Amino acid sequence: MDNYTLSLDEMNDTRINQTLNNMPQNALEVQVVTIFLVLLICGVGIAGNIMVVLVVLRTKHMMTPTNCYLVSLAIADLIVLLAAGLPNISEAVASWVYGYVGCLVITYLQYLGINISACSITAFTVERYIAICHSIKAQFICTVSRAKKIIGFVWLFTSMYCVMWFFLVDITEVKFADGVQVNCGYRVSRNLYTPIYFLDFTIFYVIPLVLATVLYGLIARILFMNPLPSNPQDLSRMSSKHHGKPYNSIKLSCKGNKNTMSSRKQVTKMLAVVVILFALLWMPYRTLVVVNSFMDPPYLNVWFLLFCRMCIYLNSAINPIIYNLMSQKFRAAFKNLCKCEPKRTEKAAKYNVPVYYSVMKDSSHDSPDHDLTVQEDINGFPSKKVNFPEKCINTSTTYSVA
Repeated sequence: MDNYTLSLDEMNDTRINQTLNNMPQNALEVQVVTIFLVLLICGVGIAGNIMVVLVVLRTKHMMTPTNCYLVSLAIADLIVLLAAGLPNISEAVASWVYGYVGCLVITYLQYLGINISACSITAFTVERYIAICHSIKAQFICTVSRAKKIIGFVWLFTSMYCVMWFFLVDITEVKFADGVQVNCGYRVSRNLYTPIYFLDFTIFYVIPLVLATVLYGLIARILFMNPLPSNPQDLSRMSSKHHGKPYNSIKLSCKGNKNTMSSRKQVTKMLAVVVILFALLWMPYRTLVVVNSFMDPPYLNVWFLLFCRMCIYLNSAINPIIYNLMSQKFRAAFKNLCKCEPKRTEKAAKYNVPVYYSVMKDSSHDSPDHDLTVQEDINGFPSKKVNFPEKCINTSTTYSVA
């Protein structure tokens, strides 16, 4: 009886194996393109975002409220590239290899990085609006300490919000004739997942973009609709309005205002480009998920899915490139960070007996050009530079030997 039962079980297993298909695999060209693009985009993005963090933290004059939010954005983009980009390489070649814990942690980090990116963009948009449209209040509101507190709150809130993904994902195993395929996916039904996605879609995509559109419109009205006067006649009129102040004084004041306004325009354009790229590069994936929420079966073209994923990774990798192209300060800071040469240090001459030089310059030859000039170092520490004339005339030098 037992032998008969065993033979029936063997027959059933044989029939099941005959009906099972082979494990589905991506085409070779899909695997090659995926690996190449992921390594290229993620490699550039990881290096660039690390540089953003380093130049802001190491450079004193780069520590501004706006740059604090850019550091938060860079760290969030790093999380996206590491948690979403690099695991995509193994998925393109084989099934899920990171296990149950890896499925939970990686999914959590993916949504954490994505949502904090949106919050950081919203934060620096509001900061730019206050700094430009309410410049008096900005002196008290837009500070580095307040920016750090806001960033801490954003990370705490988003970290708690994303905890729900620990309960929404799980691994599934599907048997095939040539093995078992493991997938990391959602454990909840499609009807339950759709409202959760639309909530996430509204909070971290729609609201930031609507808010950014309104605020940047108000900023543009201030920066580009009210230009400073450049005509000498207008300057003379301003001089008469300012109770007879000298023309040169008004001209210098306007020149300083122009420089400030130009700097603000440059920063605002750069941040606006970051927001626009965020909207455009996330649009294919967001649109696909919205459409698939109402389609049965969903649209899952391999090449279009690859395109959507690459757009997401590109959004996290392109921001440092934008900073380098559109910001002189970031460009100079990046160049300084990439210098491989050791810093030049003046080596003091070695003497058996210490010698002290005291140089007394004749006051009759003093001029502003020969005074001490302070050069702002890229690291934020002022370095004093002494300019000596080529010919020392009427200069008495005394040497005292200890």
